[in-house]
Amino acid sequence: AKLWVVDQLVLAGFKRLEVTNLGAPTGMPQFADADQLLQGIRASKTLKGKLEGVELTAVTIRERAADRAIEARKQGWGPDRILFMVSTSESHHRRNSGTSLEEYWKMVEKYIPKAHDCGMKVCGTVSTIWGCPIEGPTELKRALEFTKRYLDMGADDIEHADHDGSAPPDKVYEYFSMVLDAIPDPRLHIAHFHVTRGWGLANVLASLQAGITHFESTLGGLGGQPANFVDGSPVPGTGKYYYADPNIVGLVSTEDMVVMMDEMGIETGIDVDRLLEIGRMTEKIVGRRLRSECIHTGRIPKGRTGR
Repeated sequence: AKLWVVDQLVLAGFKRLEVTNLGAPTGMPQFADADQLLQGIRASKTLKGKLEGVELTAVTIRERAADRAIEARKQGWGPDRILFMVSTSESHHRRNSGTSLEEYWKMVEKYIPKAHDCGMKVCGTVSTIWGCPIEGPTELKRALEFTKRYLDMGADDIEHADHDGSAPPDKVYEYFSMVLDAIPDPRLHIAHFHVTRGWGLANVLASLQAGITHFESTLGGLGGQPANFVDGSPVPGTGKYYYADPNIVGLVSTEDMVVMMDEMGIETGIDVDRLLEIGRMTEKIVGRRLRSECIHTGRIPKGRTGR
């Protein structure tokens, strides 16, 4: 099912896909098939000749995961891009990665050149920008400092992440205005919003108004947090659970975001109707109602409907 979804997303026009996590499957069993999925994508008959210009990303929080990615890349089927992650909150970072911030920065500095040497790009994620579920309020300027530190180490782009829905739209606009004033190339910045409090698309709009052009989202608003759920059941993850309800986790819905941008006249390069079909099938695969509204309501009619 995962391979089918990736195949279809590429055919729908997506050029950058985060397809798996190379962390230990003991904590995240939903990614136990990471190697098979990456190999399957590279060998896909559906995508034969269609992967040129498509960038596949794997999450690699720790050294062992990065080593897996490097070895897979050397064998010809690894990801094109890997992702490291720091939190501006020390306690959240330790919960997520198992290390202190300074220990983690040393690891990142060591692995960025290793990744580049085998032809992989590196994304540096900055989390808890607008708040922390453990410590509470955080400082926006600290996230900008972390962004600059990543780029100084050689990271290729930065994912600016609200991993628990702590970002109100006005603060999102304030933050990205500050970021783009300091580092004005929009190609370096990716916005990532969870919808824990229902503000996801409002934050996408606030980011657009500030000048951001790249966004991360998921089909049906699926997604996770350090404490993971699989099919409604908790799995080890990396610590205590932030939320008792597994349906609280998740990112902005790809389907709803693309439809919104399309209605605003923004050219995304995505086949919108095909995307909605993929979203409907994904909901059937998962077996429950997901968070996309547009897969049920459709696009806004452009003429008389005859209803």
